[in-house]
Amino acid sequence: MKTLSLKLEDQIFEDTEKVISKIKKTRNRYINEAVDYYNRFNKRKLIARKLAKESKLVQNESMAVLAEFEKISHED
Repeated sequence: MKTLSLKLEDQIFEDTEKVISKIKKTRNRYINEAVDYYNRFNKRKLIARKLAKESKLVQNESMAVLAEFEKISHED
């Protein structure tokens, strides 16, 4: 486990202290879970962004393949 020094804005710290006292978690556990959640959230955003970029790259080719399939289905 890594040790880290963290500076929080006063209001964020106060809100955090209120929440952790109510949910009975240590500050360390709470911050670990928050960072883990935020990491997973951002990983999903990065994947979505990459998928959108790659979809745009193959969009024209996909439309050409679709047009070919439509030609074939009209020939039957």
